[in-house]
Amino acid sequence: MEHIGIMVNDMDESLAFYQNILGLELRNREWLNDTVELAFLFFKDQPSVEVELVYNGNSIANEGIVNHLAFTVQSIDAELSKLKDAGVKLVDEEPRIILNGTVKIAFFEGPNGEKLELVER
Repeated sequence: MEHIGIMVNDMDESLAFYQNILGLELRNREWLNDTVELAFLFFKDQPSVEVELVYNGNSIANEGIVNHLAFTVQSIDAELSKLKDAGVKLVDEEPRIILNGTVKIAFFEGPNGEKLELVER
């Protein structure tokens, strides 16, 4: 995967969430035109995969919003605790075990209501 784009309604709030809570780093932030602002973020250990935040004026379209974005973690329990302590809305308070017990997952929400997932393999 090269990047994933997420429509946001508040760029500053979204950047704070993705940088301060999820640990991504900002690569670039720019205005594409008078109404569209873009920000590209990445994880240090996966610099070739970017999360692109897209702000389009004061409106957010329902079409094209990403269903969910998944992040691989070493300890899903530790990450869930960190998110809960940060006041993040957890969809799953406890990890779900899937694929015959080989993978743990848990969903949570970003500041724009976007569905985000933790995956421990």
